[in-house]
Amino acid sequence: MQITWIAPGESLPDPALAWGPDAPVPGLLAAGGELGVERLLEAYGNAIFPWFSDNQPILWWSPDPRMVLEVARFRLHRSLRKTLERFRRQDGYEVRIDHDFEAVIRACAAAPRAGQSGTWIVPDMVEAYLGLHRAGHAHSVETWIDGRLAGGLYCVAIGRAVFGESMFARQADASKIALAALVSFCRRHGMPMIDCQQNTTHLASLGAREMPRSAFISHVARARRQEGPAWHFDPLYWDELLLARPLPLT
Repeated sequence: MQITWIAPGESLPDPALAWGPDAPVPGLLAAGGELGVERLLEAYGNAIFPWFSDNQPILWWSPDPRMVLEVARFRLHRSLRKTLERFRRQDGYEVRIDHDFEAVIRACAAAPRAGQSGTWIVPDMVEAYLGLHRAGHAHSVETWIDGRLAGGLYCVAIGRAVFGESMFARQADASKIALAALVSFCRRHGMPMIDCQQNTTHLASLGAREMPRSAFISHVARARRQEGPAWHFDPLYWDELLLARPLPLT
């Protein structure tokens, strides 16, 4: 099978041209190009993302179906609810947004992954997303305990479209707290879903589910045109989860 090679400055292909489910690597769309801010905004705005390892060219992906977490359907399991209630009450425990984005992305790059010997967050990716953060389109949600960064995640945001990227934890449940905070933030600001890219058992247990790529592209097209919120976290946002009536499982 042939793969489209992208020259610097050349537009990315239509996501519908990505390799299908019977291909050797479903979802692969193109290779090459560059990782500047404009390129990343073009990619995410068209439901495409980069994902590659050391010694590989830049690879661009748009899987079908797409795994998404609709924030209204986030499953707040009993154990996590108790963790959040304790976290909210304790002095020195707080969520911060964009306090130390670089520390978060570097921690995500260094975090061990089950079944993986390396990381896809290679140095070129780190530098690219630092640039995207400086441009106001990449954000970190951070769990701080007694003045120390205990865990967190980073994501991309264009308008009200949110794309989850990676998370890490140095203390138990610290990454889950950050994800719950992002869900609370998105609920408060009318951001209906978080892109999770690919299907995993863990994401499914939290309420994420697959969506046809065409529907996801339509969502992104609408959400990216809407004005995005100011990215900061107010403890009152926890009410979006802790006081909400859970939806029935479907």
